[in-house]
Amino acid sequence: MRPAFALAILMVITFLGSSSPGSGAAMVQSPPGTSQAEPRAGMWRPWVLTSGRQLRVPAPPDRSATAAEIKQLQGLVSERQTAALDQIAFWNTGAPSHRWNEMTLDTALKNNLNGHFAWRALAFVHVAIYDATIAAWSAKYTYRRPRPSEVDASLTTVLPNPQSPSYPSEHAVAAGAASTMLAYLFPGDAKLFADKANEQIRSRLVAGVEYPSDVTAGLELGRAVAARVIERAKTDGSDARWDGAMPTGPGYWNGTNPILPMAGTWKTWVLASGSELRPGPPPAHDSPQMAAEMAELRNYQRTPKTIADAFFWEYAVGGLKGYWYWNEQLTKKILEYRLEANPPRVARAYAIGSIASYDATVACWDAKYAYWQIRPFQLDPAFRPLFPTPNHPSYPAAHGCVSSAVAAAIAYLFPRDAQTLNGLADQAAESRIWAGIHYRTDVVAGLALGRAVAQRIIDVAKRDGSR
Repeated sequence: MRPAFALAILMVITFLGSSSPGSGAAMVQSPPGTSQAEPRAGMWRPWVLTSGRQLRVPAPPDRSATAAEIKQLQGLVSERQTAALDQIAFWNTGAPSHRWNEMTLDTALKNNLNGHFAWRALAFVHVAIYDATIAAWSAKYTYRRPRPSEVDASLTTVLPNPQSPSYPSEHAVAAGAASTMLAYLFPGDAKLFADKANEQIRSRLVAGVEYPSDVTAGLELGRAVAARVIERAKTDGSDARWDGAMPTGPGYWNGTNPILPMAGTWKTWVLASGSELRPGPPPAHDSPQMAAEMAELRNYQRTPKTIADAFFWEYAVGGLKGYWYWNEQLTKKILEYRLEANPPRVARAYAIGSIASYDATVACWDAKYAYWQIRPFQLDPAFRPLFPTPNHPSYPAAHGCVSSAVAAAIAYLFPRDAQTLNGLADQAAESRIWAGIHYRTDVVAGLALGRAVAQRIIDVAKRDGSR
């Protein structure tokens, strides 16, 4: 493809993608040129920083230095060949956090992280991006630096100018925050993340929509925010060691090597602790209620559909891929609601969704290892579930806890899809009955706990200044 033709196609596609209006409770997006993207976002409440003003970047360069930077950008026009245009298009897809969200998922999957550590990683990455974005927006609307082509109309751009002041760069703060956070979480890939950050910020310079000083300041700001998030990560208790003590006797889970028995003690974001919303105890193993719930599992008549659905929620969604599935639901809504041109709103959505999932996981594991409830196949050795039971206590059901929490959080952000999202959570939880690996009480308690966690996060979100 000839460079000029590739450039023309990219400009048309990008203009159409960024100018289409959308609606939704999360934000009503306006076409370029008609409004600024969240000019008050610098006053939203961050998660780790005390405010968006805590890490103020210095003032942007003066008029003379700005003119020199524009000459630098004009000198990069010759680099707009096919490979560079592909990089620009790649990094301009979605909000600045979009590709970093994908990289976090890919890296978690590559490293075979279970849901606990994957949601932890996603929460830290997205909190870092969100707080850095809020700090950037505070500076943007303090300095109000025009975009390069707004200062010098002779500078052609590959992309339409984003609807916010130029300094500091929103892409660079996301790159600095995410690459630093990911390098801490996955040190073996630190160089890869640094290279990707450089790719992202280079793409904005070649596109002509940001100054070199914008990306320098943004990268430094993102790294500074991530450093504060890393300090929190170092003390969240995720490295706690289990002493091996577990109750014995009738009614208690009796397996070996239980999965992460200390995860219920990890530091939470919104809950005071994992035990704050701990449900009451499950039915006694020899109670009439437990006998009735065991009978429900024995007598359940599986159909081809319930068998397929149970396998889907266990192997396509559960275990290693649960975080992938629910994150994908959130990403779909962000794109469907056309929020790509609103970096603060997208960063907020990812932070809320990942925090809901993480806190729900911690709360669920607190309850599991508070009660050590026996699994159905252990209570009745003659009973055969559809597939092997996960190696942790039964009460409450993890699929119910995590699915209901993240679904409710996403439903808060995108309420016209609430029925569908909450219905998916219900199906995820119910599938554990179809498979025979949880009692009815486990499912009911899991759904209730996850939604209670989500409500705590929603209450915080309602007071974060974004409304």
